[in-house]
Amino acid sequence: MLIAGPTASGKSALALELAERIGGTVINADSMQVYDALRILTARPNPDEEARVAHRLYGHVSIRTSYSVGRWLEDVAQVLTETRAAGRVPIVIGGTGLYFKALTEGLSPMPDVPDDVRSGVRARMAEEGVEALHADLMARDRHTALGLRPTDPQRVARALEVLEATGRPLSDWQSEPAAPPLVEPGTARRIVLWPERESLRARIDARFDAMLEAGALDEARAVMDMDLDPDLPGYRAHGVRPLIAYLRGEITLDEAAERTMAETRQYAKRQFTWFRHQMGNWERVAPGEKATDVVSGLP
Repeated sequence: MLIAGPTASGKSALALELAERIGGTVINADSMQVYDALRILTARPNPDEEARVAHRLYGHVSIRTSYSVGRWLEDVAQVLTETRAAGRVPIVIGGTGLYFKALTEGLSPMPDVPDDVRSGVRARMAEEGVEALHADLMARDRHTALGLRPTDPQRVARALEVLEATGRPLSDWQSEPAAPPLVEPGTARRIVLWPERESLRARIDARFDAMLEAGALDEARAVMDMDLDPDLPGYRAHGVRPLIAYLRGEITLDEAAERTMAETRQYAKRQFTWFRHQMGNWERVAPGEKATDVVSGLP
């Protein structure tokens, strides 16, 4: 079973209830919940919830690591095999649309980028800025550059890294035939939680307040003390940068809270757009629907 949905829509609670009811294992498909140092700020299931049923691919990656959809696909393939061998029902949940797309449609092969190439591109990014690197990419791989915002450092850097490492544009790699999907059409129920927008905004704001009470500041301080490369994917988790800015005395806590809630709302908006255009044939389910109702629709 596959359960997607925007952040703060209640996916984890539904998956937990389902897993208890049908003998399932909850498998993470959220690109931030994979990181070990970010339990609170990424709203990972808490230890009590993890003790109730098996949870996989949560917090299994060091925040110092640049984890990718390709690596997740390798990890989830093994977990799906193990879950089925144990006689349990896989329940894959998360808000990262690209993970679900790779799972159900396959993923084009992507090359490994050597560390020295990656560090060289990142050094150029720090010295010259993202717009200069985007201009370089435009001159060398116009097709890829046209599809990227000139202000998107992560994707611009990735495209240049692939070009430098292989001599082939990223667009060429992306056009390669995709590997077979791990989940074939018709073999699993596919649902997207679809909350009402204003209700979701309220849930996002309330959840961040709860995160602060649960120790989000301590978690942000621990990340700050690691002195991480700010370009690492885990550093982009909502709340990390604003709370670190507060801890450094650069902004007030109220400002950090407002920035975090605003960026989370914007992320939810982008998730809705992805689900609408990329997963339009998935069944929409209202948050709060009981597990009994969802179970009744299982194949």
